[in-house]
Amino acid sequence: MTFKRTLMAASVAALCTSPAHASLLFSEYLEGTGNNKALELLNTSAEPVDLAAWEIQVYFNGNSNAGLTLNLSGTVAPGDHFVVASSQADAAILAVADQTTGAGLFNGDDAITLLNGGLVVDSIGQVGVDPGSYWGDDTRTQNTDLRRRNLTPDSDPYDAYEPALYFDAFPLDDFSDLGMNSGDPGDPDEPGTPTLTCGEPATLVSAIQGEGDTSPLNGESVQIEAVVTGVFNGDDGFGGFYVEEEAGDRDSLSTTSEGLFIYAPDTDASVGAGQTVRIAGTVTEYNGLTELGSVTGMADCGPGELPAPATISLPWASPDSPEAFESMRVTPDSPLVVNDTYDLGRYGSLTLGSARHFIPTNVASPGSDALAIQQANERDRLILDDGSNRQNPAVVPYPSPALSSTNTVRGGDQVDSLVGVLDFRFDAWRLQPLQSPEFMAANPRQDSPELDASGNLVVTSFNVLNFFNGDGMGGGFPTARGADTAEELQRQTAKLVSAIRATNADVVGLMEIENDGYGDESAIRELADALGSEWQAVDPGLSQLGGDEIAVGFVYRTDRAETVGDAAVLASAPFQDLNRQPLAQTFRPVGSDDGVTLVVNHFKSKGCGEASGANADQGDGQGCWNPTRVQAANALANWLDADPTGTGEQDRLILGDLNSYAREDPITTLTDRGYTDLVNRFEGDGAYSYVYFGEAGYLDHALASPELLDKVLDTAIWTINADEPRALDYNTEFKSPEQQADWYSTAPWRASDHDPVIVVLELAGGSDDLPADLNGDGRVDGRDLVRFLLAGLFGKHEHLDLNGDGRVNGKDLKTLLAAIRQA
Repeated sequence: MTFKRTLMAASVAALCTSPAHASLLFSEYLEGTGNNKALELLNTSAEPVDLAAWEIQVYFNGNSNAGLTLNLSGTVAPGDHFVVASSQADAAILAVADQTTGAGLFNGDDAITLLNGGLVVDSIGQVGVDPGSYWGDDTRTQNTDLRRRNLTPDSDPYDAYEPALYFDAFPLDDFSDLGMNSGDPGDPDEPGTPTLTCGEPATLVSAIQGEGDTSPLNGESVQIEAVVTGVFNGDDGFGGFYVEEEAGDRDSLSTTSEGLFIYAPDTDASVGAGQTVRIAGTVTEYNGLTELGSVTGMADCGPGELPAPATISLPWASPDSPEAFESMRVTPDSPLVVNDTYDLGRYGSLTLGSARHFIPTNVASPGSDALAIQQANERDRLILDDGSNRQNPAVVPYPSPALSSTNTVRGGDQVDSLVGVLDFRFDAWRLQPLQSPEFMAANPRQDSPELDASGNLVVTSFNVLNFFNGDGMGGGFPTARGADTAEELQRQTAKLVSAIRATNADVVGLMEIENDGYGDESAIRELADALGSEWQAVDPGLSQLGGDEIAVGFVYRTDRAETVGDAAVLASAPFQDLNRQPLAQTFRPVGSDDGVTLVVNHFKSKGCGEASGANADQGDGQGCWNPTRVQAANALANWLDADPTGTGEQDRLILGDLNSYAREDPITTLTDRGYTDLVNRFEGDGAYSYVYFGEAGYLDHALASPELLDKVLDTAIWTINADEPRALDYNTEFKSPEQQADWYSTAPWRASDHDPVIVVLELAGGSDDLPADLNGDGRVDGRDLVRFLLAGLFGKHEHLDLNGDGRVNGKDLKTLLAAIRQA
């Protein structure tokens, strides 16, 4: 199904009038064994191309400077190819080569550009980036033969590169197509040109689709006659259109699809929805999608008639169920729920399901229970796409009319009026829209955390997603992580400050703060200064906290909270190199004698790099490094038992990103040691602070010791980040200047990828020790004022002597009002 085998000379002539196409582009890329390396160029114009001003440059191993420049020579006829190959390549390659070089050409991780007069016309790979061994996923630039399937050149050699957008992949050392020219189709009556007669018998679409996931006619030449349902053949489109069998020609089987994708990148623009066409081509399977490609002829057979779109229901009955609707127009039988917004800005897509999906081990025990939920989630997934292969679209259409910082879609929102073509691309079932969907804000933004109490010490746990401040003096960018420029740091800081302030926190435990000490130019000091003059960072007296690039830390309001005892760090195993070193500090409200020891943590992530043995993924849903996190949980509990801050404080609160979901072993290890999971206690099983591949759960925890539990008034997760599209964050890359302005605001939304956890404590011994809490609800507010006034009116003066002078008078009222203001 390669471009060369479908291209006809008439199509080449038509292309020369389109500014979207270069006169030359890479049409084949051969990265074979040894020196079997070659590049093929195609002349897409109607005129011969003199190669005197053309050259190829190769950028090795992520280098930003070309390591090899090949000046081309000769002439390429219209529709013909020009092959550049290694002089040490296989004889079959050399037999079709037009130019050779003794220099090593390229490997799969090298970027390549084609230039005309010094200007880049087409490119393969991304200049300045080392992808490892290759670019791409299923379609890779290593050990492969890539043949062009998309005429749109990639003239930006610095943008992210995905080979599947441009090429089909063929096996290693398959150079049978190299140098094959399209040629002139000759006279229309030339033998081999199909005769297309509308209304004559044709192969049914259902016969092509069959009842399995692969066509029973794969590789066969056929003629079909069907109605066009959607054309996706423009710039960055799919290089073709969809058709469905007319009502009278459909079979009676519910297991066979009546739709088909026609891969025809050179199709004339006159093809439109509702038009009946007769097409001759070859049935093929492309990355899981049944297509009709290698089109050799097409005829207009007039307007057609189709039934209404098929109704589908999620979850799918089985993983194979969507095959029965492949390439057909469909509509879900009920509104769908947005589960993931991650790719909205980059690819224009959203992940949908019949309900909100949760990380299996957040709601079920690891093992068979969690795996059953995982399988159910996978059957309940559909991606709403934007009908394009475009990356970083200028306009993101969801929600209508376009995404912005104030017009957004969040995880948990609902989508209705969905009508589109069910398509399979990039290993997922997708809905390519035929009409604009309707979005309903079922999970609206909350301007502030929803808390039922105020208390006298508010503690927030916040993963700040790599807050790095360069050299601390406005320079030193890009950094190892986080902001790439001083402008990005300013944008990041503004969001974090607005988020932290809105939590009304007295103490904030931080994760993913740059591990560059505690001096005037450190990241943690810069964040504390940005929060205000009343904020200060806890300094444990070390140059940095462990050897990782990121660390944990505390900032706190000195007008509301004060430190007691020493800041303590646990640096022994298992916190030497995998789990980040925890930091403990005892705090108490200003003016109070009651304190709490807080410890902020960031356990080892689930990524599997270098994991082996018991630390490898055991297939139970907990990912890699689970035993290492369990060791950290036990060591942490033992350390706290030993009173690391030297205060004798029994009230303890474990905070932070433990990289473990609610039902996983590290959390049950801590609960078995007597700690209470406060998020679950107050928020229940539906709580989440993070969304990963469309599944929600909480990695961010607050666990209270038994002695502290009665002093916890409330705990909440403020969902300002996990549900928001990442496009709304502080970063400027992959965004136009207009998007950098329209998508950004200094509001808290998408300040990080984790949501903050907020814990409200009353450290004056609980509500029994609050003289101003007259109605005994654990807080001081206007309801206590009403109680005071009513008690005084009816002569019930018990507990009204709030200032302890032995009488009840206006001074007690002033004391109560002051307590309400302080709360």
